[in-house]
Amino acid sequence: MRTFGRRSEGANHLPVPISSESEVRSVNISASDIALSDSAELARLRMLVMERIDPVVASELPPLALRQQLDALVHELASRERMEISARDQSRIAEEIARDMVGYGPLEPLLADDTINDIMVNGPDNVFVEVRGKLLRTNVRFRSSAQVSAIAQKIAATVGRRVDESSPLCDARLLDGSRVNIVFPPLALDGPCISIRKFAKKRFDLGSLAANGAMSASVQRILEIGARCRLNVVISGGTGSGKTTMLNAMSRLIDHGERVVTIEDAAELQLQQPHVVRLETRHANLEGRGEITARDLVRNALRMRPDRIIVGEVRGAEAFDMLQAMNTGHDGSFCTVHANTARDALTRVENMVMMGQATLPSRAIRTQIAAAVDLIVQIERMRDGGRRVSQVTEICGLEGDVITMNDIFTFQYEGENADGRLRGSWVSPGMRPSFVDRLNYFGMLDAWMRALQEA
Repeated sequence: MRTFGRRSEGANHLPVPISSESEVRSVNISASDIALSDSAELARLRMLVMERIDPVVASELPPLALRQQLDALVHELASRERMEISARDQSRIAEEIARDMVGYGPLEPLLADDTINDIMVNGPDNVFVEVRGKLLRTNVRFRSSAQVSAIAQKIAATVGRRVDESSPLCDARLLDGSRVNIVFPPLALDGPCISIRKFAKKRFDLGSLAANGAMSASVQRILEIGARCRLNVVISGGTGSGKTTMLNAMSRLIDHGERVVTIEDAAELQLQQPHVVRLETRHANLEGRGEITARDLVRNALRMRPDRIIVGEVRGAEAFDMLQAMNTGHDGSFCTVHANTARDALTRVENMVMMGQATLPSRAIRTQIAAAVDLIVQIERMRDGGRRVSQVTEICGLEGDVITMNDIFTFQYEGENADGRLRGSWVSPGMRPSFVDRLNYFGMLDAWMRALQEA
């Protein structure tokens, strides 16, 4: 029999139990989901099975039929060669072979678990996950660094990219939209590293974020008004703080009659509007040619008659073109940046503009920032694992060489509950914003001031 294909949809894995002991933080996966260490006998059995596999035939089989045939093939070869391998290990070998070739090997149970947000592979023996904002170690193991490399290369190939020792860095995505970063040796000293930010199947809006404690009802209302009044918004925060989730939530308030152009390194935004053009950067080919940067895409987007431009993450010279877009009639645009505070976000944007416009004076850059950006939404992943809006700040203008800012809302820490969850409230000075004319134009000034008074 020559066969091969996807793993059975009926394959089982246990839910993810989290240790109740604070000093031992681990995630235990069912034994059937952990890769078997290769003994000489197991390696020989795998080789014999692979010699009998025909990928073309296998790809045409239903998952259940494929798994049954693989089980039968493994049992047949183990009996014929008189190998002392238990029936349980034979079944696991069949499962591993299916996962390795058409799935993602030991990562499959982690990808299938909806409680896991991030998966981090630090070599074959160290696999960590994030569950509810906490990093936990799993008992998932790969057979070798070669298996990790094969899975990483398969992920890169699905989006037309490559990763190897000559090109050891790669951003990619899975078919479900999950974002992937891969680092290969010699840059990664302990073997290939894979970082996966899983695609959120549940689509959040601002209301559900408020219900989860990420913001108060008043903050929610202010952000809703900001999105509807076409304010230019920068969403700032650290890695894993929830910037993309917030961007997706705010984008749901964009009018369905608007043309939206999104620009990303690895597409992960989930806009619901009917008129969305999704653009993605492209890396250079083997000859070092053909690279398309985010800056190229932002420039091109200006020729596509967009109503709004959304840049998934600004991290280079495209910041200058993004500011230009915000200042030339494309109001209501959104972007995200990595920064720890709202003030730091402006400094980051200024530094990124200087990457591509080194001769531009600092005052000229700050003038453009003050004219282009209306709101900064600062998000923080706090020590209890919760993600909260820590600041909502308006950009007022330029005084001398300093960009002036006013906090519309700030999160004030008040204590900790018995379950370890932080308590706090969002407070506001209740001042009228500098973009009063914009709010008046959309008839939302009264609603804005009521939201501040109700805080």
